[in-house]
Amino acid sequence: MAKQVTKVIKVQVKGGQATPAPPVGTALGPHGVNIGQFVQQFNERTKDMVGMTVPVVITVYNDRSFDFILKSPPAAVLIKQAAQIAKGSGNPRTTKVGTISMSKVQEIAKIKLNDLNVVDIAAASRMVAGTARSMGVDVVD
Repeated sequence: MAKQVTKVIKVQVKGGQATPAPPVGTALGPHGVNIGQFVQQFNERTKDMVGMTVPVVITVYNDRSFDFILKSPPAAVLIKQAAQIAKGSGNPRTTKVGTISMSKVQEIAKIKLNDLNVVDIAAASRMVAGTARSMGVDVVD
């Protein structure tokens, strides 16, 4: 008999730095999942993304087993890293906090392409550029 899905949980965790503390423990604990096992597997799979926020989709089954899918880091995190800024602008229309080149925007779009609902790199680039502008980061050619 096939496993039955009990719950699908979405959390964002720092790559290679997951611990049983919140948000992981509070998300998985009520469903009876072995939190230590998840933390070990997650840290092993994300050891090359240490410190970067990684979205995870965890599928919990009726026998308390689980599997998880790693998504690409949020566009805002990648933009902050590329523009070398600590955070976005509180008022992006008037206060600009940095600049990013169109080639960097395209690199980020290639990373994010599988997780966006677009079919080509040009549309993904426009989405990433829009996120950058909403953070107060100018996109230059």
